[in-house]
Amino acid sequence: MAPAKVQVAGRAVLLIPHRGEAPDETALPDDYRRILRIVRVADGPVQVRAVGEELGLEVTVRGKLEPLRAKLTKLADRGWLHKRPDGRFTARR
Repeated sequence: MAPAKVQVAGRAVLLIPHRGEAPDETALPDDYRRILRIVRVADGPVQVRAVGEELGLEVTVRGKLEPLRAKLTKLADRGWLHKRPDGRFTARR
């Protein structure tokens, strides 16, 4: 099942489904599945910087981490991850 595309402000964007609406993570775009895998294999809660390092991003540049932070937050908002009060992320069980 391919991720659904919708129109937002005249642009096609991928729709990130809520966890309960999607039978499994194949409903997510590839980059979101990679993020989810990194968080799942982590030994505990992870910071955005650690996920960025695993993805090969230039983590010393704050602007490179903000789009990643938005993706992690979107996954948390839709129930795929849990965002802790300290800003770190964990996988939902």
